[in-house]
Amino acid sequence: MESEGLTFGRLVDQAAERWGDSEALCFEGRRWTFAQFRDETDRVARGLIAAGIAPGEHVCLWLNNCPEYLFTLFAVAKIGAVLVPINTRFRTRDMAYIVRQSDATTLIAAARSGPIDYLAMIQELVPGLGEQVPEALSIESTPALKRVILLSDDPVPGTLHWDAVLVAGQSVPADEVGRRCAAVDPDDTAYIMYTSGTTGFPKGVMQRHRVLRGVGSVADRLGVTPHDVTLTYLPLFHIFGVVVSALLSPLTGSRQVLMTASLDPAEWLRLIEAERVTLIHGFDTHFKALLEDPTRAARDLSSLRTGAAGAGMQSSEPVMRRAQALMPTLTGWGMTEVGGFGAMSYQDSDTEVRTTMNGWPLPGFEIKIIDPVSGRSQPPGELGEICFRGYGVMQGYYRKPEETARTVDADGWLHSGDVGYLRADGCLRFLGRYKDMLKVGGENVDPMEVEGFLLDDPRINNVAVVGTPDPRLSEVPIAFVIREQGAVLIEEDVIGLCRGQMASFKIPRRVYFVDELPMTASGKFQKFLLRDEARRLSAPVPEPAPA
Repeated sequence: MESEGLTFGRLVDQAAERWGDSEALCFEGRRWTFAQFRDETDRVARGLIAAGIAPGEHVCLWLNNCPEYLFTLFAVAKIGAVLVPINTRFRTRDMAYIVRQSDATTLIAAARSGPIDYLAMIQELVPGLGEQVPEALSIESTPALKRVILLSDDPVPGTLHWDAVLVAGQSVPADEVGRRCAAVDPDDTAYIMYTSGTTGFPKGVMQRHRVLRGVGSVADRLGVTPHDVTLTYLPLFHIFGVVVSALLSPLTGSRQVLMTASLDPAEWLRLIEAERVTLIHGFDTHFKALLEDPTRAARDLSSLRTGAAGAGMQSSEPVMRRAQALMPTLTGWGMTEVGGFGAMSYQDSDTEVRTTMNGWPLPGFEIKIIDPVSGRSQPPGELGEICFRGYGVMQGYYRKPEETARTVDADGWLHSGDVGYLRADGCLRFLGRYKDMLKVGGENVDPMEVEGFLLDDPRINNVAVVGTPDPRLSEVPIAFVIREQGAVLIEEDVIGLCRGQMASFKIPRRVYFVDELPMTASGKFQKFLLRDEARRLSAPVPEPAPA
């Protein structure tokens, strides 16, 4: 898919030129053609100019999935500003950190979403907001922040109301948007996306407009055409949702059916049937929810063609094998720091690749596996750290030069912190994060191996294994387990499953039963939170009985 030289703003114009009357977006029964999508984007862009946002300024966007999110994403790009998405699960402390650390001049947010009072959190960030001049905020703790634009039922003192911003934009000449868009270079920063929080405080990844080239490669692997329809339930503040939905749709002329990001598989299934969805994407969490929803059997899912799955880990293998009953998936590997996907399988890849591997590098990318201690390249089949090089490597972490230097070496290789290996044919397998690997009495333990084994038991709905400190063995494995509904299962049952099936040092020493596991909005376990909980709960534990 040709994308060389495009910027995010020009992408919307190109889509309108190519597929103007075709439907681009559906949201809760409302529909927009590509021409209408462009017009709405330009309307928002003029409003942002009227609000005083200049090229190069950083604009925080703190919204759940909605059409305004998409229009704003592209409008910010058109006027030469830089988008800073904020995770809608973040609360005051995390949101405030990103607004301050990113030097954002503007925060765009909804006043409320369901039970969540976002305005109250913004008022904590900006003390005395109601007494501030909306066009020129002055906050000692957040000196760069000049304006808050609020989507709310009624105007709120100290903020600019979304509708009023759009009205003010009518005074901005339409050709001013075009002029600004033309001045944006593909090598300019398009966004600063903060990492999803699986390891504590996030870092701001700076990426160029040129990442569109990678989106084109993803579209080619998936075989996307204007006849395809993507169900967008992944959050748009996450790189996965941006690549496979927000950017992929205008690049390919395909339609997207947008919904509020939530784990609602019954609604996903309803929309797949009603809108004849052909593409769904996600992690094993999403596919598991789809497979197990009781309404699935009653739905016509024959329109489904394929989708990108962030799988390949041993713990995801059972789910992905079952997911092939929905459609043949394409697996992939990627991260925010490489602009999305760095490797993907192909449409004709065999079942083993689609369920256990992560595919081959996209065009223009290189992958190697190194010994993290010596730095030497590992031969095929040997575990090591996944390193990545190519145009998709980030510009760096915003205002974190030392962390950038530790991550991207002098030769341009990004050291991912992920564990994996390459087959002799160059196909990658991702096995997890190095910091998630356990060292039990000097023995390496891959927690995903244990998770994958336990998930084979029909009484276990989900499981996460983490390490907790041990005075003799350095650390030992602990399992957090969600039982299947109605299943009878105790700690000894789980430990007993492992005895005689795996080495004793891999067997969980304690099992804690929980109703849910902490996850990022994109569906990844937040193992740093589980490690904290394991340390809190775990007393000194005995050795397991010999296998």
